[in-house]
Amino acid sequence: MDPSAAPDRIREKLRDLPQKPGCYVFRDMNGEIVYVGKAIDLRKRVRSYFDPARMRRESPKRRGMVKCFADLEWIVVRNEAEALLTEGKLIKDWRPRFNTALRDDKRYLALRAETHLPLPRLSECRIVRDDGDEYFGPFPSSTVVHVVKDFLERRWGLRKCDAAEPDAETHRHCHDDRIARCSAPCIGAVAPEEYRRRFAEACAFLRRGDAAVAQDLAREMKEAAAAEDFERAATIRDTMDALREMVKLRAREIAMPSIGAERARAGNAELGRILRLPGPPRVIEGFDISHIQGLLTVASMVACVDGVTTPQRYRRFRIKTVEGIDDPAGIAEVVGRRYGRLKEEGGAMPDLVMLDGGITQLRAARAKLAELGLPDLPTVGLAERYETLVVDWPDGTDEIALPRDSEALRVLIRLRDEAHRFAISYNRSLRLKRIRESALDEVEGVGASRKTALLRAFGSVRRLAEATPEKIAETVPGIGPELAARIVETARRNVGNLPPANRV
Repeated sequence: MDPSAAPDRIREKLRDLPQKPGCYVFRDMNGEIVYVGKAIDLRKRVRSYFDPARMRRESPKRRGMVKCFADLEWIVVRNEAEALLTEGKLIKDWRPRFNTALRDDKRYLALRAETHLPLPRLSECRIVRDDGDEYFGPFPSSTVVHVVKDFLERRWGLRKCDAAEPDAETHRHCHDDRIARCSAPCIGAVAPEEYRRRFAEACAFLRRGDAAVAQDLAREMKEAAAAEDFERAATIRDTMDALREMVKLRAREIAMPSIGAERARAGNAELGRILRLPGPPRVIEGFDISHIQGLLTVASMVACVDGVTTPQRYRRFRIKTVEGIDDPAGIAEVVGRRYGRLKEEGGAMPDLVMLDGGITQLRAARAKLAELGLPDLPTVGLAERYETLVVDWPDGTDEIALPRDSEALRVLIRLRDEAHRFAISYNRSLRLKRIRESALDEVEGVGASRKTALLRAFGSVRRLAEATPEKIAETVPGIGPELAARIVETARRNVGNLPPANRV
């Protein structure tokens, strides 16, 4: 194993890798997450990527992937099951380009409490959505999910049917009330209010377990064994094992954010002391600039509250007053727009502003804040090369090098990386939009004015791709059916995953 084969930033971190289970994240030169993996032993697994003998045996594709790695981060967890779950979540959240296994169809099962239905039910799913329903999991073992769902439905009389609003007609084709202990709310065997109360009890059991239920099951198992009904006793035993496993995994799922929150609070407290603030900075807003050689320059603003990133507070900006490559001027513009508007509207200012950059970006932002009458708004830069804090004190500037295990540094690095990701994502979406819009230039008969009219009417090339030729011809004056069909075909070629347009 030869760590010297690793890039400089990774080589520095290889020495600090713990011999513990966890997940590791590789970034490329642009700071984009390109690969996520899991390991029982982080130190051994990550260092293996830079073993020349092993790499010589790998495929060219694998060697090419490793050559893209420029930086490394890791998360320590308690065991392999947690590593599996964390890896799946990271891959789904970040969609790294070198990950394929968990990004597609291989998702762990979760239980969904479909509380939006008049008569709620439990269902199994592989995608956890932000849709107002409550989700439990996902869990690495699908057997555990199947067994627990069946137990909950039988014990609390929950319906299994797929109908959104079951009625007497649904009941005609269902025998669950006789063979699976369904309480049959569809025919009024229990009142809807009573059924919803039972459903709420089942969900409460999923959240925290119940000693009384465990005791009942243990008693039933003993009774079945005493009666020599060993098959039933074995079924109850398996149910108890599944319930214990699910409650244990739920406890870990809840504990992980609490551990992260505790570390974040410690980091905020440390930041407050280092930056001489009145107290820990509860709300921090971070900025980054992204462009491609001075083109399509954008800025991102991300935020964390009590050390936890808060996406609903994120903002993104198109830079309007800066041409070419001038990150300090871009930072000055976006800081002026953000806090000028906040001041005008009487909004609450953050406790700390963080910039991705060094003293030049920091001074540009401080000058703009002074123009706005906000010279006292605490602002700090995070210089990327050595991860140093850059502070513009009243008595001069200072660079503060924090230890790598500093919780304060971790808070700022996480926020900086999130700002970087958000800015790059916005820049990429604008590039794709421009590429797709330029595809309309290929259509004979579509000039600048018609292209403008089309995009003004439909908003994007994707919506043009989803439209019918008839709809386009009706909506945009001067475009006939034949031209509309060519527009749809071109748009669909550039958007993809849509069926060919039919000519009229």
